[in-house]
Amino acid sequence: MRDDRKLFEMLCLEGAQAGLSWLTILRKRETYRAAFDDFDAEKMARYSARKRAQLLLDPGIVRNRLKVDAFIGNADAYLKIREQPGGFSGYLWQFTDGRVLRRRPLYLRDVLQSSPHSDAMSKDLKKKGFNFVGSTICYAFMQAVGIVDEHQRRCWAAARTAA
Repeated sequence: MRDDRKLFEMLCLEGAQAGLSWLTILRKRETYRAAFDDFDAEKMARYSARKRAQLLLDPGIVRNRLKVDAFIGNADAYLKIREQPGGFSGYLWQFTDGRVLRRRPLYLRDVLQSSPHSDAMSKDLKKKGFNFVGSTICYAFMQAVGIVDEHQRRCWAAARTAA
């Protein structure tokens, strides 16, 4: 995935998932899109205290003040990165030199939870003002958007990309 806005949405949703199941967030995805103006960062960065309070009353999203505040703060940080050459996509893909990282672990227990790449991404995102972007969240994000392709060897999806 190389679309700035979709990458921003996915990074936000991965942060929302922290401590919860991914299925919980997927079931709420459309409500998140409606609540956060389809992840329009320019709108999100201008949310007022009243809008924040409304979001915390929305049962369709995870009503965690820290996560809601992170979405809004992350929007501001995203806008600054997006203005750089290469945009947000170029910024994120730099952590793998623009390449998809492929791993084919034999056992589920060998699937990574983080990597030096996600460590670097997490550290830099935090430095740029992002929240809920720990290394494990970044690694899950990298998997979700295709920066990391880590299917087990016997998985049908691994066979699809073997060439």
